[in-house]
Amino acid sequence: MILKKLSILNYKNIREASLELSPKINCFIGHNGVGKTNLLDAVYYLSFCHSAYTSIDSQVIRHDEDFFVLEGLYDDDSENPTTVYCGMKRGTKKHFKRNKKEYKRLSQHIGLIPLIFVSPGDTLLIEGGSEERRRLMDVVISQYDNTYIETLNSYNKALLQRNTLLKMEEEPDLELLKIWEEQMAFHGEVIYGKREAFVKELIPVFQEIYQNISEDREQVSLSYESHCQRGPLLDVIQRDRMKDRAVGYSLHGIHRDDLEMLQGGYPVKREGSQGQHKTFVIALKLAQFSFLKRTSSNTTPLLLLDDIFDKLDARRVEQIVKLVSSDEYGQIFITDTNRDHLDQILSGGSFDYKLFKVEDGEVVGL
Repeated sequence: MILKKLSILNYKNIREASLELSPKINCFIGHNGVGKTNLLDAVYYLSFCHSAYTSIDSQVIRHDEDFFVLEGLYDDDSENPTTVYCGMKRGTKKHFKRNKKEYKRLSQHIGLIPLIFVSPGDTLLIEGGSEERRRLMDVVISQYDNTYIETLNSYNKALLQRNTLLKMEEEPDLELLKIWEEQMAFHGEVIYGKREAFVKELIPVFQEIYQNISEDREQVSLSYESHCQRGPLLDVIQRDRMKDRAVGYSLHGIHRDDLEMLQGGYPVKREGSQGQHKTFVIALKLAQFSFLKRTSSNTTPLLLLDDIFDKLDARRVEQIVKLVSSDEYGQIFITDTNRDHLDQILSGGSFDYKLFKVEDGEVVGL
């Protein structure tokens, strides 16, 4: 997938921008806080129907403005054109359209424009809670499996209803509790199967990319942990119903799944340096890219790299540059405060590129 033209109006600190983009590498240079990440977030929004940083759409509207508009003109891998539009006024719902036809459900759009976003906040995958790692799995799977989001939503609805009953002061209706437990178990085991298959296929790709970046200096792995591994999920959920009742929420289910991240057989959170942590998450995101490229209707995803070279030594930067500059990757968006990094990328090959300067929400081609 190639984003040929991006139009932005009143998105975060960007008042107006209309960019003709390179089909290979697009570099955005500027100081911190000038709007580089907001540009990438606008591209992300057109893929996922929401910002990477907030689920509240009104928060992306530029201060003192009443609306925002995003529009992207794309070519798929067969050069078929697609226009994606999103607009919203304060106090109303957003309108999301593909080729001028509005979606009835936004979930129908997810996966049309596969995308991987690598950002400084990805270190939360290592340092944060298990919800960050579950979200990582969910974001990728939902882009190639259009039933996944609906199944996950059904599970979360059942979980919410069960938790509501568990919090009641009076004794909850046992039959009603069983209904929601059965729904949790049914949808939960489907989700577990999809996550397990994804992680199993991801691991060798991730390890190969990590070895390339680190030049075989560390050994890494992933381990998927789920309550479904303890037996039929319904039995696991019902086994501790009294304990759940005491605490007022569900202690077991796929909402507690985790993806253990290991270096040398130990949790990377304890073992790794900042540079190793960053290498780990970059390799993980690039592995997801490779996975999506094979599974998402053979569509090459967009790759967004936001300030990824900070805290990495020169040798790892060089290896990453070699990887993303190869024919394996399609269109790439890179932000950096350091012109030297970008010059290194651009001087390393004969590919097409465009360079943009960003300052106080204004974008100018160089």
